[in-house]
Amino acid sequence: MSKADNLSQVTDYVRAARAGKAPFEIVAGGTRRNVGKPLNGLPLLDVSGLSGILKYEPEELIVTAAPATPLSEINAVLAEKNQRLGFDPADWSKLLKSNGVATLAGAASSDASGSGKLRHGGPRDSLLGFQAVNGLGETIRGGSKVVKNVTGFDLPKLMCGAYGTLAVLTEMTFRVYPKPQQAALLFLADVTPQDGFAVLRKIAHSALEPAGLAYLPAGMMSDVGQGAALIKLEGASQPLQEKIALAHGLLGGGLQRLEADPFPAIGSGEKFADLAGDVWRIMVAPSEAPHVARQFHAQHWLGDWAGGVLWLAAPPVEASRIRKLAADAKGQAMLLRASAESRTLHGLYAPQPPALAALNRAVKAAFDPLFLFNPGRLA
Repeated sequence: MSKADNLSQVTDYVRAARAGKAPFEIVAGGTRRNVGKPLNGLPLLDVSGLSGILKYEPEELIVTAAPATPLSEINAVLAEKNQRLGFDPADWSKLLKSNGVATLAGAASSDASGSGKLRHGGPRDSLLGFQAVNGLGETIRGGSKVVKNVTGFDLPKLMCGAYGTLAVLTEMTFRVYPKPQQAALLFLADVTPQDGFAVLRKIAHSALEPAGLAYLPAGMMSDVGQGAALIKLEGASQPLQEKIALAHGLLGGGLQRLEADPFPAIGSGEKFADLAGDVWRIMVAPSEAPHVARQFHAQHWLGDWAGGVLWLAAPPVEASRIRKLAADAKGQAMLLRASAESRTLHGLYAPQPPALAALNRAVKAAFDPLFLFNPGRLA
């Protein structure tokens, strides 16, 4: 394992790898290494030393940090100014049984959003700019360190969800958001998936700006009958009370209050951490969620983002069927947790249509012509 603690060392390593045509795996906190196809036997570039907040401008709602900065550090510093990352980065460590430290780049590179995505979008909606080293050993920059940036190509979006296959990140600038003064957790119990998801879509399309919308069937939440539609609302005291009143007006008198916030455990996959089998995240149109969930015939599943993502635990033999169900709904099934054998066989995602696959190869070649960075992880 080689270690790079600054931009110069990253550049030197990449140039040497390019000269030797030697692909390698990029490692920082290490909590998401077991996502995607295994990279067996490749040399490791440890960039965990690229850590720390480089610049924080609370008045401008901007933070710049090195990629290996722990999420816990980012969250703590922002909380001191009553601010937060809008996409509510999800830490999958418990689900994946990881012993490392969840990092800023790890969350953005894996497009790991929590319930905050409903209101503020995913990492690609918050990442304003980045610095990185490409496969030519060049330092590149994308985006800007300002919120209003309309020049050039929106390269930061490409870094989100790329799993480190395009460049070695060395600096990231994110927009941040004010932290709400209060939150209210509501739920409607004893509703079927069909009715529960309809409730969530109704709230999503209202003026309430919900901070969390999830459906948990009986097997994932106790004392809720057939299942529960969960709603999280945020705001200052008086506006929040008005939101609660509006929610009751939309849904009737069956709404109840929850004391504990279930959404962190939903977004992190923690509810599946101790369950047997593979764990999937299926992205579908929210309107398709009830139908797709019914087709699973699964004991353990739930829906987040008003049905935009379905979490599912299933035996490994179900992989092909799950991928087909997702494809039939014009969605995508992500194999998040599985054995190395299953990940090698099925990959992180289903194979792409030829035109899209060709476009992705062209993008990859533009950043990393020799395919040095985490090769095959997304294959």
